[in-house]
Amino acid sequence: MSGVSYMDKLLNDVAVEWKPLGTLAEIYGGLTGKSKSDFDGGNAKYVSYKNIFANINVDFSSLESVKVSATENQHEVKYGDILFTGSSETADEAGMSSAVTTHFEEAVFLNSFSFGVRFNKEIPISSEFSKYLFRTSFMRSEIAKTASGVTRFNVSKERFKKILVPILSPDDPKKSLEIQAEIVRILDNFTELTTELTTELTTELTTRKKQYNYYRDQLLSFEGGVPFKRLGEIVRIKNGKDHKTLGDGEFPVYGSGGIMRYADTYAYNKPSVLIPRKGTLGNLFFLDVPFWNVDTIFYTEIDETQILPKFLYYFLTTVGLGEMNQAGGVPSQTQSVLNALKIPVPPIKVQSEIVAILDKFDALTNSITEGLPREIELRQKQYAHYRDLLLSFPKSEKVEA
Repeated sequence: MSGVSYMDKLLNDVAVEWKPLGTLAEIYGGLTGKSKSDFDGGNAKYVSYKNIFANINVDFSSLESVKVSATENQHEVKYGDILFTGSSETADEAGMSSAVTTHFEEAVFLNSFSFGVRFNKEIPISSEFSKYLFRTSFMRSEIAKTASGVTRFNVSKERFKKILVPILSPDDPKKSLEIQAEIVRILDNFTELTTELTTELTTELTTRKKQYNYYRDQLLSFEGGVPFKRLGEIVRIKNGKDHKTLGDGEFPVYGSGGIMRYADTYAYNKPSVLIPRKGTLGNLFFLDVPFWNVDTIFYTEIDETQILPKFLYYFLTTVGLGEMNQAGGVPSQTQSVLNALKIPVPPIKVQSEIVAILDKFDALTNSITEGLPREIELRQKQYAHYRDLLLSFPKSEKVEA
């Protein structure tokens, strides 16, 4: 564009003021005073933590039910609200947003692990615009700064209120909404194209993974003649520890989501299978390097005279740990349940042969599919780049309080 970006033209002579979120909107909490039994069916709908985290628009087609009496003082979700998750295992994922861009008639409430933001009526910010704004890299960075914790990071609403939000053409609401609508139109079109391409690539990747899982399960299906033992007879399950006092270094620190950072010391230095205690329960890791783990994930001390660590890892990927939630709210796993799992223990030579086959098949599958995740990631980065470019507004020294 002859050195002048599209956004420069779109925002030509348009004032942009940055104001603290707390001066622009009401922040309300989710359901209070609820027990686990209240979520076993009910007379009202609620937006779950997962719904907010996974969707840029709230998915009203898959709401769950909760019991809410007419006398309760609960906040209802309204059209135009922006919903946020209240916490996550990493600060970068805390406070993920989802927009209410659909009109609805019935009363809908919000999960207790989340909170909502409702802009004042006189503030010209649309829900459709907000859904993109609050997922930009620079806004996500500011939101992450409001979260604190050790093994789980919780958003501080007081710090959250101080996040600066750009107001386009604050003295001309009509013009402001027209500019927002144009930005939304561009991003909607780009989102649709990106989604179509990503869906095609993801479908192909899923097919490859299903093929691998089928052959893995066939190799690890044992019937008569192979002894089974309880997991607790062949391994010791150990808890993780806090990492915040550790210095930076070369050893990976694992939570249930994967590597959180690198530290200057390790908790264990032998081959181990890491099993999530909280969060994504099926997210197993096999490690043969020294590591540290936090208390959202167990590590295992394995009796290698009975079972090979890599064989154990491959088998545990087949037992459906992701569906073995032992608690309400955040998915959780217990040592007692894990210790009771029945594990096949064929001779070490047989285990070694199976591991060798699966290692080769795993490497082959990854070589076939490694380009697909890379292409998906490239598409997503490209989308994020243009989204951030469209939503990068000039920021003056003066900030409205």
